[in-house]
Amino acid sequence: MVSVQKLAKRLRDTTPKLDAVICNAGIGGWTGIDWPRAIWTIITTWNRALTYPTFKVSGRGWVTKHQTPAEKKTEDEPALGEVFCANFFGHYLLGHYLAPLLARHAVSEGTRGRIIWVSSLEAYDFTFSFNDMQGIGSHVPYESSKRLTDVIAITSALPSTSDSVDRYLGVSERSKGITKPRIYVSHPGICGTAIISLPLILEYLMFAAFYLARFVGSQWHTVTVEKGAVSMVWLALASQSTLDKMEAKEGVGKWGSATSLTGEERVERTEVAGWGWGGKMGEHKRKGRNPYAQDLSERSYDEFLEAGKKCWHEMEKLRIEWEDRLRAAGVGIDLD
Repeated sequence: MVSVQKLAKRLRDTTPKLDAVICNAGIGGWTGIDWPRAIWTIITTWNRALTYPTFKVSGRGWVTKHQTPAEKKTEDEPALGEVFCANFFGHYLLGHYLAPLLARHAVSEGTRGRIIWVSSLEAYDFTFSFNDMQGIGSHVPYESSKRLTDVIAITSALPSTSDSVDRYLGVSERSKGITKPRIYVSHPGICGTAIISLPLILEYLMFAAFYLARFVGSQWHTVTVEKGAVSMVWLALASQSTLDKMEAKEGVGKWGSATSLTGEERVERTEVAGWGWGGKMGEHKRKGRNPYAQDLSERSYDEFLEAGKKCWHEMEKLRIEWEDRLRAAGVGIDLD
């Protein structure tokens, strides 16, 4: 966390304004592959298995190293989930510290600073638990962290979380002369990266399977990292009026990188469990839907809003607790 604070201080000391921050760093937390399950699911439901895999084996109980020096501890330091910190909490802290730079857009400019989170197609709702928000005891900490990312990002623009979000960003819509930054969420589709290491022959087979999945109709198999980056780049560069008009029409949503059969890249709205494509009842079903997805209902909508309110409250509470702890240990940097 101290390294995040040091980075933020350096940027705030040297950079007059930021337009966008793309939060893309992360780890999988996987220890291997359940090969019997992988072979069976790929043989029997190969396209589904390559898009929504269930055969990765995750580490459990992974925590970060201590954030405060042993000789400066003022209390027993609580554990921090390693995957949670790498995929979510480090980004969360950085967004808070850089919010003043992102807010330096005059109202007259018609633009807003943007925090763009990179989530995943694997942000399944059942992987996240309020009893273990950091996923320390989870068998699927990566997916849990991505579900938290979706909930936080989507509800950041809703009235139910405005108090927590305003405190996090340090600015509200009522602030004079500057604009409140916006938080967006994206995903890269299915592309080959080094987030999980494979022997060279299996890596070639993985890419071959990805291309085949695209060829038979999967829009989410972007395959290469360049095409996977399309949704984040688009969110960073699109005009604010374009984004605002699309959200006014379709609701706040999750933006994904997609391709045509021939590999022509584009950006597509992506369904989020409990929220749908934009939090609107009766939405038309779109291509690329999770085969296990359920239609948006009044109940799931209300539960999603409540989850967002609770997540924002707990993450702000955790941020303040850790800032106080680092400050008490003499290693934190005061950026507020």
